[in-house]
Amino acid sequence: MTLRIDISGPPSERLRFAASPLAELTAMLHVLAEPGHHPQLAGWAGDVWAGLRPELAERLREAEFLWRSSQADFLIPGRPRLTLVEELDDVDRLDDETYVTAALVTTCGSNRVHFARRSPLADVTARERALDLAQARGARQEAFAERLLADPAVVRARLRHTLEQCAEAFFDAAWTGVAVRLATDLRLKNDLLKRQGIGAALASVSGAVTLAPDGDCIIVDKLQDKATAAHGTGVTFIPSVFGSPHLVAVHTPGWQPVVQYPVADPSPSEPVSLETVTLRLQALAHPVRLRLLRTLARGPHTTRELAHAWELSPPEVSRHLAALRRAGLLTARRQGRYVRYSLNLPDLTALGADLLAAVLR
Repeated sequence: MTLRIDISGPPSERLRFAASPLAELTAMLHVLAEPGHHPQLAGWAGDVWAGLRPELAERLREAEFLWRSSQADFLIPGRPRLTLVEELDDVDRLDDETYVTAALVTTCGSNRVHFARRSPLADVTARERALDLAQARGARQEAFAERLLADPAVVRARLRHTLEQCAEAFFDAAWTGVAVRLATDLRLKNDLLKRQGIGAALASVSGAVTLAPDGDCIIVDKLQDKATAAHGTGVTFIPSVFGSPHLVAVHTPGWQPVVQYPVADPSPSEPVSLETVTLRLQALAHPVRLRLLRTLARGPHTTRELAHAWELSPPEVSRHLAALRRAGLLTARRQGRYVRYSLNLPDLTALGADLLAAVLR
């Protein structure tokens, strides 16, 4: 399952890397709304909540519709600016129909529900659908949607004021703290793009982002099957420190494609692909393979030893071992005429964390 971004067009316009204050603030707001996704930032989130004025805390809860499960597209700018104020000014330039439709995008898992070309401001059916979906998500979401549809100008002004208050309360200090990491990452990405091309730059973004063999499509490994095009606009890649482990993509028709990616930790580990996680789950779904793993967890064994231990034929054991090896769960070492198989315990024990990372990506 992938998101495919068509980038056929002039090479100079295909990719850009830039930091975005608004996108990073959105990532911070998501952490505050869903700290369970970001255990490494739980302390930061707790300190921020403890220090917020009650009025601002309530404002964040009432508007979490915009960043908790799915980020409104206007919060991840396609043309990042140097300051938060400049990016908020760009948001203010959006017409009400575009703003409201983006704000009311709802999500269930990884399936985003849009309103096609009908604006909830002008179309009764679209309006009722938006309210029904908001109601299904909770009372706060329903109340926010009702206010937004009743008077967009008031809600837009209130949200901007809320985000400006966030700057003073916690964003400015946090932005200063991550600025060096973001700038370092951008230098690396832009240097790779200039010297080695798109493929190398994408490879440095994430193991979940690749360039198609024909060079005209970016493939993002996510739990969704979507496609969009970047003709005439290119794709903007925005680094994020607070966004980890999420790989956020703006792919709504009519919006410039944007990918917000997590900046690698100072002591990075290569992310495991969704394909590998899937192979491992499939390998573990067979009861015979579980029995073989039970034996291999106690030490290396040959095919014949495993066949004898579980009263199986050697060819049958070989087939199961091959599936486990394809999933990266076994290592084979030849010792003279014997080939012994060992269980890769770290890969097996990390499967839970890898699965979580793949789902949250």
